[in-house]
Amino acid sequence: MTNSERYQRAFSTLHASGAMMEVKIMKNTKKHYARRAAAVCAAAALVLAMAGAAYAADVGGIRRTVQLWLHGDQTNAVLDIQGDEYTLTYTDGQGRTQELGGGGIVIEADGSERPMTEEEILERLNMPEVEYGEDGAVTVWWRGRKLDITDMFENGICYVQLRDGGETLYLTVKYDDSYAASPHSYPDPDTFSGG
Repeated sequence: MTNSERYQRAFSTLHASGAMMEVKIMKNTKKHYARRAAAVCAAAALVLAMAGAAYAADVGGIRRTVQLWLHGDQTNAVLDIQGDEYTLTYTDGQGRTQELGGGGIVIEADGSERPMTEEEILERLNMPEVEYGEDGAVTVWWRGRKLDITDMFENGICYVQLRDGGETLYLTVKYDDSYAASPHSYPDPDTFSGG
C-alpha cells in the first residue's frame, strides 16, 4: 500500500468520525451554552441582590417602630435615624400624620463628637415636654401626666420633681426659654439655654 492510499484510508475514516464528532460537539456546545447562560443569569441576580443590600445598608440608617409619650398619650411612631439626624413620624389625635425632626451629637470627655445613639435619641424624645399656652399658662407633659406649673415660677425659674413609679426626674424650666431634666438633681439653669 502506498502512502497516498494510507492517507486516503486514514482521512476517509477520520472524515466520517469527524462528522460524528462535529455533531457531538455541537450537542455538547448547546448544553454548555445553556448551562453557561443559567450560571451567568444566576451570577447577575446575585450581584444585583448584593448591590441592593449594600445600598439599603448604606442609605437605610436605622428605622424602627417605637412607642413614646407625646402630649400625654402613648403613641406609636416610626423613628428614622440618618447619621446625626432623626425623623419621627406619627399620627396625632385627629388622625393627621405629623413629623418631628432633630439631631444631636454627644461630646465625649476627650472633646470628640459622635452622633447620638438610638437609645439616647429615644431618651431625649421621652423627656418631659414644656408647653406654653396663648394665655401664658405653662404645662409640663410627662408620660401620661399633665402638670400646670404656671404659678410655680420664681424669678423666671421653676423647679419641678416628677415621679412615675420608681422613677424620679428633676426638671428645671426657664420661663419662655428652655428646660432640662436629670434623674439625679435639678439642672443648674445657668448651664443650659435654648431648647
